[in-house]
Amino acid sequence: MTNRIPTLSREQLKRDWPLLAVLALLFLLGAYFYPRLPERVPSHWNIRGEIDGYSSRFFGAFGLPLLALGMYLMMLVMPSLDPKKANYPRFSGGYDIVRWTTIGILALVHGIVLMAGLGYRIDAGKVVQPAVSLMFILIGNQIGRFKHNYFVGIRTPWTLANEEVWRKTHRLAGPFWVAGGLIALLATWLPAPYNFGVMMAVIFVVTLVPAVYSYVAYRSVAKED
Repeated sequence: MTNRIPTLSREQLKRDWPLLAVLALLFLLGAYFYPRLPERVPSHWNIRGEIDGYSSRFFGAFGLPLLALGMYLMMLVMPSLDPKKANYPRFSGGYDIVRWTTIGILALVHGIVLMAGLGYRIDAGKVVQPAVSLMFILIGNQIGRFKHNYFVGIRTPWTLANEEVWRKTHRLAGPFWVAGGLIALLATWLPAPYNFGVMMAVIFVVTLVPAVYSYVAYRSVAKED
């Protein structure tokens, strides 16, 4: 991956042709299956893997593709708006992983919604949890390289206020994210609702520990100054 700032440009769109192909496929699948979907399409599952929420046929066919397209465009525009945009080329590989995993998970959920709408019985949690776990592992391997910015990473008042605190916090977070992703991945095979419980515990820990550490690191850096 080349070092560059992702922007909404013809050159970036050419580089992103696989992502654009995925987005196009989502809309094509939605259009193809739209006439076959019921008026109420399953769109939410509880912690036991049971359907407990429904959406309209239109949302079932096009809601997630539209969300994925919006996320894709937003992640192209954000670096240009960031006062720290010059830092993005220094972690372009990590930023691309964030973009790819975000669109990938939305595409996966879209597939689950379509299958459920067509009458297939599927435990969404057993499918989504491994994907989210993999996202944690992949981003965890890169997050220590994330440079100071206002849109991507662990953005607490203390990391945003001090680049050294940012660096220390993200270095600490990397192993936590990887370990948390591995634990959540293994927990996928636990019976519901224990698999969901482990997943929520992982999210809580990998969010809270770096946030608390960023405050401690900020206090330490402030004393040194």
